Parts: sequence; C-alpha cells; structure tokens
Amino acid sequence: MVVAGNPALAAALREMREYGWRQRYVSACVGINSRLDSIQAAILGVKLASLAADNARRRTIADRYDFGLAKLPLTLPKRCTDATHVFHQYVIRLAERDALRDWLHAAGIGTGIHYPVPVHLQPAYRGRLAAGPSGLGVTERAARQILSLPMYPQISEEMIDRITTQIEGFFSRLR
Repeated sequence: MVVAGNPALAAALREMREYGWRQRYVSACVGINSRLDSIQAAILGVKLASLAADNARRRTIADRYDFGLAKLPLTLPKRCTDATHVFHQYVIRLAERDALRDWLHAAGIGTGIHYPVPVHLQPAYRGRLAAGPSGLGVTERAARQILSLPMYPQISEEMIDRITTQIEGFFSRLR
C-alpha cells in the first residue's frame, strides 16, 4: 500500500512499484515488481503442490496448439532440446498480427501482446543500450508480430480447437 499526501509523489510511487509503468507494458521510469504480499504468498504456497501438473498440462496444450497450427503461415514457439518448456505464454508470430487479433476478438477469443514496446525503446531505458547504427531491427519487428494465445492449465480441448479453427478461418479468407 502506498499512502502519500502529494498526488504527484503517489503517482510516481505507483509507477515504480510496477516496472515503472504509466501505461501497461511501457516503462516510463525504472521500476520494480514488488506486488507479492503475505496473502498472495500463502495462496501460492498451496498452489505449489499442483505446479508440476499445471506445467505438464501447459505442455499438452502447447502440443495441441502446435498440431492445430502447424500448417499455417505463422511462426510457432521454438523448443530447446536440452530444456523443458513450461509455456507461461504461447506466443505465435505473424506479419498480420493485428488483423488476426481483431479476428479472434470478434469471435470472443482474447489474446495478448507481450510486450508491444521493446525495452530499448521505452522511455526509462532509452539510451542505455548501444544498439549500433541499425538499431535492434529483429526485436522491433518481433514486437510488431507477436501474439499470445490463451494459455492456462484449465483451458479445455474444445476451446483450443475453437481457437485453432478460428485461426485457420482467418488464413483461409486471405487465400
């Protein structure tokens, strides 16, 4: 909890406690993530018992997405052979990202963009990285192309199939 008699100070403290965000995913100043309190810690302590099962379920969901989206003109998440991915997010990449996002939204399917502004372009971090004369083009292009599909352990197979069918429909209308 932040208590301050000065509104400007209160606003600055709120920004600093959440990554320096004034706007979601855009750091206006250098900040931290310090939102875990005792109640949240207690809840997470209970949930820890299901972490392995939840992570396994996320991998199953990712496999189903991979299967349903494999033949479409988009980039799927890459996996390392020497690591086990837990799929906190399932992020696809395509040039028509905004059009697909609108298409899915119209079908009642939520998506996310993590993160729309690359860190090196955010106000708080501008100038901290010597990116060279060409900048960080790959990073900037990826930020315009990434889209996170729904990913949580409780999502049903039917919902995953609905999402992949909607994405197939989006691409079939482009042909």
